[in-house]
Amino acid sequence: MSSAIVLEDVWKVYGKPPNETVALRGVTLEVGRGEFFAVVGPSGSGKTTLLHLVGGLDRATRGRIVVDGVEISSLRRDAELSAYRNRTVGFVFQLFYLVPRLRVLENVELPLVKRGVPREERRRMALEALRLVGVEHLAHKYPTQLSGGEQQRVAIARAIVGKPRVLLADEPTGNLDASSSEVVMETFRRLNRELGVTIVMVTHNLELIWNCHRAAKLHAGRLAGVYTPDRYEELIASFARRG
Repeated sequence: MSSAIVLEDVWKVYGKPPNETVALRGVTLEVGRGEFFAVVGPSGSGKTTLLHLVGGLDRATRGRIVVDGVEISSLRRDAELSAYRNRTVGFVFQLFYLVPRLRVLENVELPLVKRGVPREERRRMALEALRLVGVEHLAHKYPTQLSGGEQQRVAIARAIVGKPRVLLADEPTGNLDASSSEVVMETFRRLNRELGVTIVMVTHNLELIWNCHRAAKLHAGRLAGVYTPDRYEELIASFARRG
Protein backbone atom coordinates (compact mmCIF):
# COMPACT_ATOMS: atom_id res chain seq x y z
CA MET A 1 0.00 0.00 0.00
CA SER A 2 1.39 3.41 -0.95
CA SER A 3 1.45 6.17 1.64
CA ALA A 4 -1.02 9.05 1.61
CA ILE A 5 0.60 10.76 4.62
CA VAL A 6 4.20 10.60 5.81
CA LEU A 7 5.59 12.28 8.94
CA GLU A 8 9.32 12.07 9.60
CA ASP A 9 10.74 13.23 12.95
CA VAL A 10 8.07 15.92 13.34
CA TRP A 11 8.38 18.34 16.26
CA LYS A 12 6.07 21.17 17.26
CA VAL A 13 7.20 23.64 19.91
CA TYR A 14 5.13 26.61 21.04
CA GLY A 15 6.79 29.62 22.63
CA LYS A 16 10.45 30.09 23.50
CA PRO A 17 12.65 28.99 26.43
CA PRO A 18 12.12 29.02 29.31
CA ASN A 19 8.37 29.09 28.63
CA GLU A 20 8.21 26.77 25.64
CA THR A 21 5.67 23.96 25.32
CA VAL A 22 6.60 20.90 23.30
CA ALA A 23 3.42 19.52 21.72
CA LEU A 24 4.99 16.89 19.45
CA ARG A 25 8.34 15.17 20.00
CA GLY A 26 9.88 13.52 16.95
CA VAL A 27 6.79 11.77 15.59
CA THR A 28 7.42 9.44 12.63
CA LEU A 29 4.29 7.89 11.13
CA GLU A 30 2.79 6.73 7.82
CA VAL A 31 -0.86 6.46 6.81
CA GLY A 32 -1.65 4.31 3.79
CA ARG A 33 -3.62 5.54 0.81
CA GLY A 34 -7.27 4.61 1.30
CA GLU A 35 -6.78 3.87 5.00
CA PHE A 36 -9.21 4.79 7.79
CA PHE A 37 -6.79 5.74 10.57
CA ALA A 38 -7.50 6.80 14.16
CA VAL A 39 -5.33 8.92 16.46
CA VAL A 40 -6.01 8.56 20.19
CA GLY A 41 -4.35 9.65 23.40
CA PRO A 42 -4.94 11.51 26.66
CA SER A 43 -5.77 15.23 26.69
CA GLY A 44 -2.66 17.22 25.85
CA SER A 45 -0.97 14.31 24.07
CA GLY A 46 -0.67 16.21 20.77
CA LYS A 47 -3.54 14.67 18.78
CA THR A 48 -5.08 17.89 17.49
CA THR A 49 -1.65 19.44 16.93
CA LEU A 50 -0.74 16.52 14.67
CA LEU A 51 -3.97 16.91 12.70
CA HIS A 52 -3.42 20.66 12.30
CA LEU A 53 0.10 20.10 10.98
CA VAL A 54 -1.07 17.52 8.45
CA GLY A 55 -3.88 19.86 7.42
CA GLY A 56 -1.62 22.86 6.94
CA LEU A 57 -3.39 24.83 9.68
CA ASP A 58 -0.08 25.12 11.54
CA ARG A 59 3.59 24.65 10.69
CA ALA A 60 5.94 22.09 12.21
CA THR A 61 8.94 23.41 14.13
CA ARG A 62 11.06 20.81 12.38
CA GLY A 63 10.63 17.55 10.54
CA ARG A 64 9.09 16.54 7.22
CA ILE A 65 5.42 16.11 6.32
CA VAL A 66 4.25 14.81 2.93
CA VAL A 67 0.55 14.54 2.07
CA ASP A 68 -0.56 13.05 -1.24
CA GLY A 69 2.87 13.77 -2.69
CA VAL A 70 2.93 17.39 -1.49
CA GLU A 71 5.72 18.21 0.95
CA ILE A 72 3.75 20.68 3.01
CA SER A 73 6.59 21.17 5.49
CA SER A 74 8.38 23.06 2.71
CA LEU A 75 5.44 25.39 1.96
CA ARG A 76 6.26 28.80 3.45
CA ARG A 77 3.84 31.18 1.81
CA ASP A 78 0.32 31.48 3.20
CA ALA A 79 -1.07 31.35 -0.35
CA GLU A 80 0.59 27.97 -0.92
CA LEU A 81 -0.83 26.54 2.28
CA SER A 82 -4.25 27.95 1.50
CA ALA A 83 -4.23 26.29 -1.92
CA TYR A 84 -3.14 23.02 -0.34
CA ARG A 85 -5.96 23.15 2.22
CA ASN A 86 -8.52 23.96 -0.45
CA ARG A 87 -7.56 21.21 -2.89
CA THR A 88 -5.84 18.33 -1.10
CA VAL A 89 -7.52 17.95 2.30
CA GLY A 90 -11.00 18.27 3.77
CA PHE A 91 -11.71 19.13 7.40
CA VAL A 92 -14.45 17.95 9.75
CA PHE A 93 -14.42 19.44 13.25
CA GLN A 94 -16.28 18.80 16.49
CA LEU A 95 -18.10 22.10 15.95
CA PHE A 96 -19.90 22.23 12.64
CA TYR A 97 -18.93 25.78 11.62
CA LEU A 98 -21.89 26.14 9.27
CA VAL A 99 -22.91 29.68 8.33
CA PRO A 100 -26.39 30.20 9.86
CA ARG A 101 -27.58 32.74 7.28
CA LEU A 102 -26.77 30.44 4.35
CA ARG A 103 -28.85 27.46 3.27
CA VAL A 104 -27.33 23.99 3.43
CA LEU A 105 -26.55 23.94 -0.29
CA GLU A 106 -24.82 27.32 -0.08
CA ASN A 107 -22.74 26.16 2.90
CA VAL A 108 -21.51 23.14 0.96
CA GLU A 109 -20.66 25.30 -2.06
CA LEU A 110 -18.34 27.60 -0.08
CA PRO A 111 -14.99 25.80 -0.78
CA LEU A 112 -15.81 25.85 -4.48
CA VAL A 113 -16.41 29.60 -4.49
CA LYS A 114 -12.78 30.14 -3.51
CA ARG A 115 -11.72 27.91 -6.40
CA GLY A 116 -13.68 30.01 -8.86
CA VAL A 117 -15.98 27.14 -9.89
CA PRO A 118 -18.93 28.46 -11.96
CA ARG A 119 -22.26 28.69 -10.13
CA GLU A 120 -24.09 25.88 -11.94
CA GLU A 121 -21.14 23.52 -11.55
CA ARG A 122 -20.88 24.45 -7.86
CA ARG A 123 -24.52 23.58 -7.37
CA ARG A 124 -24.17 20.23 -9.13
CA MET A 125 -21.09 19.30 -7.10
CA ALA A 126 -22.69 20.41 -3.81
CA LEU A 127 -25.85 18.38 -4.47
CA GLU A 128 -23.70 15.35 -5.28
CA ALA A 129 -21.77 15.74 -2.01
CA LEU A 130 -25.03 16.02 -0.06
CA ARG A 131 -26.32 12.89 -1.80
CA LEU A 132 -23.16 10.99 -0.86
CA VAL A 133 -23.76 11.67 2.84
CA GLY A 134 -27.51 11.10 2.61
CA VAL A 135 -28.89 14.57 3.26
CA GLU A 136 -29.66 15.93 -0.21
CA HIS A 137 -33.29 16.42 0.94
CA LEU A 138 -32.04 19.11 3.34
CA ALA A 139 -30.38 21.23 0.64
CA HIS A 140 -32.71 24.21 0.98
CA LYS A 141 -32.99 24.29 4.76
CA TYR A 142 -30.96 26.47 7.13
CA PRO A 143 -28.49 24.94 9.63
CA THR A 144 -30.67 26.00 12.59
CA GLN A 145 -33.45 23.76 11.23
CA LEU A 146 -31.25 20.64 11.44
CA SER A 147 -30.35 18.21 14.20
CA GLY A 148 -26.73 17.93 15.35
CA GLY A 149 -26.20 14.75 13.35
CA GLU A 150 -27.65 16.34 10.23
CA GLN A 151 -25.43 19.40 10.65
CA GLN A 152 -22.35 17.20 10.97
CA ARG A 153 -23.24 15.33 7.77
CA VAL A 154 -23.62 18.67 6.01
CA ALA A 155 -20.18 19.61 7.35
CA ILE A 156 -18.82 16.35 5.93
CA ALA A 157 -20.42 17.15 2.56
CA ARG A 158 -18.70 20.54 2.60
CA ALA A 159 -15.40 18.82 3.41
CA ILE A 160 -15.65 16.39 0.48
CA VAL A 161 -17.29 18.62 -2.14
CA GLY A 162 -13.94 19.43 -3.74
CA LYS A 163 -13.06 15.72 -3.88
CA PRO A 164 -10.06 15.84 -1.51
CA ARG A 165 -7.91 12.74 -1.31
CA VAL A 166 -7.50 13.10 2.45
CA LEU A 167 -10.21 13.82 5.04
CA LEU A 168 -9.16 15.01 8.51
CA ALA A 169 -11.70 14.68 11.32
CA ASP A 170 -11.12 16.18 14.79
CA GLU A 171 -13.52 14.68 17.38
CA PRO A 172 -16.29 14.50 14.74
CA THR A 173 -18.80 12.89 17.13
CA GLY A 174 -17.87 14.89 20.22
CA ASN A 175 -21.11 16.91 20.24
CA LEU A 176 -23.44 14.12 19.12
CA ASP A 177 -25.61 11.53 20.84
CA ALA A 178 -24.96 7.82 20.29
CA SER A 179 -27.48 7.45 17.46
CA SER A 180 -26.18 10.47 15.53
CA SER A 181 -22.60 9.35 16.14
CA GLU A 182 -23.30 6.00 14.50
CA VAL A 183 -24.83 7.69 11.45
CA VAL A 184 -21.76 9.90 11.09
CA MET A 185 -19.40 6.93 11.45
CA GLU A 186 -21.34 4.99 8.82
CA THR A 187 -20.94 8.01 6.54
CA PHE A 188 -17.18 7.90 7.07
CA ARG A 189 -17.09 4.14 6.44
CA ARG A 190 -18.96 4.58 3.15
CA LEU A 191 -16.70 7.38 1.97
CA ASN A 192 -13.66 5.30 2.81
CA ARG A 193 -15.00 2.04 1.37
CA GLU A 194 -16.75 3.30 -1.75
CA LEU A 195 -14.69 6.35 -2.73
CA GLY A 196 -11.32 5.32 -1.29
CA VAL A 197 -10.96 8.54 0.72
CA THR A 198 -8.08 8.41 3.21
CA ILE A 199 -9.46 9.41 6.62
CA VAL A 200 -7.51 10.41 9.73
CA MET A 201 -9.76 10.76 12.76
CA VAL A 202 -8.75 12.15 16.14
CA THR A 203 -11.04 10.88 18.88
CA HIS A 204 -11.24 10.43 22.64
CA ASN A 205 -13.99 7.84 22.19
CA LEU A 206 -12.08 4.56 22.07
CA GLU A 207 -15.13 2.64 20.83
CA LEU A 208 -14.80 4.43 17.50
CA ILE A 209 -11.44 2.85 16.70
CA TRP A 210 -13.23 -0.38 15.76
CA ASN A 211 -14.29 1.43 12.56
CA CYS A 212 -10.64 1.97 11.60
CA HIS A 213 -7.95 -0.08 9.91
CA ARG A 214 -5.30 1.07 12.40
CA ALA A 215 -4.97 3.37 15.39
CA ALA A 216 -2.00 5.37 16.67
CA LYS A 217 -1.61 6.32 20.31
CA LEU A 218 0.12 9.54 21.30
CA HIS A 219 1.40 10.16 24.82
CA ALA A 220 3.09 13.39 25.94
CA GLY A 221 3.73 14.33 22.32
CA ARG A 222 5.40 11.05 21.40
CA LEU A 223 4.13 8.17 19.29
CA ALA A 224 3.45 5.44 21.85
CA GLY A 225 2.43 2.78 19.34
CA VAL A 226 0.45 1.90 16.23
CA TYR A 227 -2.18 -0.81 16.62
CA THR A 228 -4.14 -3.08 14.29
CA PRO A 229 -7.63 -4.37 15.22
CA ASP A 230 -6.26 -7.59 16.72
CA ARG A 231 -4.53 -5.40 19.34
CA TYR A 232 -7.30 -2.86 19.98
CA GLU A 233 -8.25 -4.51 23.27
CA GLU A 234 -4.64 -4.04 24.37
CA LEU A 235 -4.77 -0.39 23.31
CA ILE A 236 -8.00 0.24 25.21
CA ALA A 237 -6.61 -1.51 28.30
CA SER A 238 -3.56 0.75 28.23
CA PHE A 239 -5.79 3.75 28.95
CA ALA A 240 -7.31 2.00 31.95
CA ARG A 241 -3.82 1.36 33.32
CA ARG A 242 -2.18 4.76 32.88
CA GLY A 243 -3.81 6.79 30.09
